[in-house]
Amino acid sequence: MNDLYLRTLRGEETERRPLWIMRQAGRYLPEYRALRKEHTFEELCASPELSAQVTMMPMERFPLDAAIVFADLMSPVGSMGVDVRFDPGPVIDRPITSAADVRALRLPDAEEIAPEVPATLRLVKERLDGRANLVGFGGSPFSIAAYLVQGRGGKDFAALRAFLFEDPVAFGELMDVLAQTVARYLIEQHRAGADAVQVFESWCGILSLDTWSTHVRPHVERLLQEVRSAGVPTVMFANGAPHMAEALAELPADALALCWRCDLPALRATLGPDRVLQGNLDPASLLAGPDAARRATQDLLAAMPPARHIVNLGHGIQPTTPPESVQAVIDVVHAERGES
Repeated sequence: MNDLYLRTLRGEETERRPLWIMRQAGRYLPEYRALRKEHTFEELCASPELSAQVTMMPMERFPLDAAIVFADLMSPVGSMGVDVRFDPGPVIDRPITSAADVRALRLPDAEEIAPEVPATLRLVKERLDGRANLVGFGGSPFSIAAYLVQGRGGKDFAALRAFLFEDPVAFGELMDVLAQTVARYLIEQHRAGADAVQVFESWCGILSLDTWSTHVRPHVERLLQEVRSAGVPTVMFANGAPHMAEALAELPADALALCWRCDLPALRATLGPDRVLQGNLDPASLLAGPDAARRATQDLLAAMPPARHIVNLGHGIQPTTPPESVQAVIDVVHAERGES
């Protein structure tokens, strides 16, 4: 039984640091690319059998300490009455532009929300057979809203920010219905076998700390509190938000994960030894090849005390990353405590 990740998340002493990699199930693996020649991304996400197969791909190749379910950030929105397609990222052909659009959204029951994801988790849990922990995930209310309002991905989501300032009441209602939906979704994932869940805050960094604190933070806090009150261990990941690091650390999550732009060792020194932190290798270090990945991992381990630290990237692995770089990271982490 390998529960190293979960024990670390609980703050327990462990024999070594656990390791997994964001977006480890997918695009950089040749076996995934072969499967994508036969199926669209939507087909993979819609099929529990195919999603389970993709989730297990890195676990069959590498001795990772956690598997993360293969799904999409926008998986829950169909149950809210929103149509989403991929080209290649999420596209909403009828984005939210008014308070009336927000109030037309459904608040679905838990079992209605992307039922293919809990079904995938049940399959993966059986196939893991205790060799690693299983992680579920969901998007933060703000990151899902970014696509719902903007209609597709962007650099700064100006339409979303404009909506916030134009009608903060409607924006708050949007945050509220998304937070409730995601909380139900994450709890259902835990019931289906996820040992822990990670909330992905992909876009909070586009806001000032003051705007985030006023308009977003209360909804994230309620989401995390509801999930934790259901007995679900939680990780909060934020991308591009070093100016929010200390505020993010105050959220009621069991661990905080930050992107590579954040000085994680300095944050450890500020927060003290008890907070569980995850990350935060620059994905480009793996993209540069095994030698560069090895050096970057050695530097991170040397700077970051081992207790209550989960090794991961500071964002998703790049599509053209050589798999040998992943093995190099694993070798360094395992060697720290004399493992082969």
